[in-house]
Amino acid sequence: MAKMTSDDVLDAALAKLATATAMVGCDTQPADHAGLAAVTLCTEVMVAGSGNGDYLIANDVSGRKVTMTAQAAVDIDAAGDLDHIALDDGTTLLAVTTCTLQAVTTDDQVNIPAWKAGIADPS
Repeated sequence: MAKMTSDDVLDAALAKLATATAMVGCDTQPADHAGLAAVTLCTEVMVAGSGNGDYLIANDVSGRKVTMTAQAAVDIDAAGDLDHIALDDGTTLLAVTTCTLQAVTTDDQVNIPAWKAGIADPS
């Protein structure tokens, strides 16, 4: 018997990620929203909502994905080794991913490339 999950179900989880109002560059993985401030090197305000903001939910090779748009010339607020990117909605740490390690200093700028989070179709 075949397996399936409706795109509506998968998109509901991805839409929650698209409620993030900040993309945050960190020098280590934050444990939770409360711990985010201690590891923040830079913050970029994001426009929440799929399709009309900084997020796009669409098909992927093996399921569904939400793509976060690239952010250019993000101001660095604290020096450190940027190696994680977090999505936060102001009360909840929604997701964290790794990025290529980059040493940054105060008053520098960094470009954050587009990236995606996905949910695979059942197999």
